[in-house]
Amino acid sequence: MAKCKKYRKRFDEINVIPFIDIMLVLLVMVLTTATFIKQGIIPVELPQAKATQKEDIKKEVSVYVNAKGEMFFEKEKVDLKTLEEKLSAISKEQTVVLRSDKESKFQDFVSVMDILKRLKHEQLYIITKE
Repeated sequence: MAKCKKYRKRFDEINVIPFIDIMLVLLVMVLTTATFIKQGIIPVELPQAKATQKEDIKKEVSVYVNAKGEMFFEKEKVDLKTLEEKLSAISKEQTVVLRSDKESKFQDFVSVMDILKRLKHEQLYIITKE
């Protein structure tokens, strides 16, 4: 009779490959869900409140100075005094975009900048060509 030896395998190591696979799948699911929520693709029913305050959406206002030195506020021709009145009527946080022709006098540019500085407008963009 032959003797049967039983071989026992000791578990000195834990196989972590299935654990890593599960964690990678969970990571992909979390990142995908977070991306959809950020882009607003997942529809969400927002709760209602009785006392709400609607915020005005800030848009930019444009000031143009053409080559002849004529100034425009939102496509309406204005002089310096009228420009100052119109700029004083808008919020200080509202963005002002200045588009000045390269052939215009530098004094016209400085005059507009002076008005903006006097009225404490700090949100200013000056549009240039590359």
